[in-house]
Amino acid sequence: METRTQVLRHRFITVWATMISLALVVASPMPSFAKERRGDRQQRKQQAGGRGHHVGEWLRQYKDLPPDQQQRALDNDTQFRSLPPERQQKLRERLQHFSNLPSDRQQRILDRMETWEHLTPQQKQNAKQLFSQLKDLPPERRQVVQGAISDLRRMPPDQRQQAIDSDRFKNQFSPQERGLLNGISQLPLAPADGGQSDQGSEE
Repeated sequence: METRTQVLRHRFITVWATMISLALVVASPMPSFAKERRGDRQQRKQQAGGRGHHVGEWLRQYKDLPPDQQQRALDNDTQFRSLPPERQQKLRERLQHFSNLPSDRQQRILDRMETWEHLTPQQKQNAKQLFSQLKDLPPERRQVVQGAISDLRRMPPDQRQQAIDSDRFKNQFSPQERGLLNGISQLPLAPADGGQSDQGSEE
């Protein structure tokens, strides 16, 4: 029987690459989720049952270890060793990137991973599609859109849609970009503190 640590490691390996990318870039709360009833939260937890412990638990457990011990824990995982070499290298790089972040940025990423774990399958699919669209934008437009996302996060929830529909946004962003902003604004992902971006060196 697998130990609790093994379960956490396996759960971490299977979804790390997707979640760390989303956590580093996409983040915007919506009031309907922020104010959901306790019963709704409990129902979602029950729906998530059987998926194992939260991925963030692995990082919370190992994030304070020296980098070499973190890498050793990763290398000792049997599922990790079964991955192709290029996939292993990508996971090592992302773990190293996380470990080199300041503690406050690490905590923001952990918070976002925690929120991700509670999204419905449809919400997760939407988030992946939106992230893919964001990545496909030209670098200069992606930077502008990310700035708008930060601006929207700092607005009261009831003003976000008004901003997206405003003449300023219509003049500054294409219909595709405004659709992207609208979709991101409807995802119940954890906000970044102080409007700071946590984007890393994602591919």
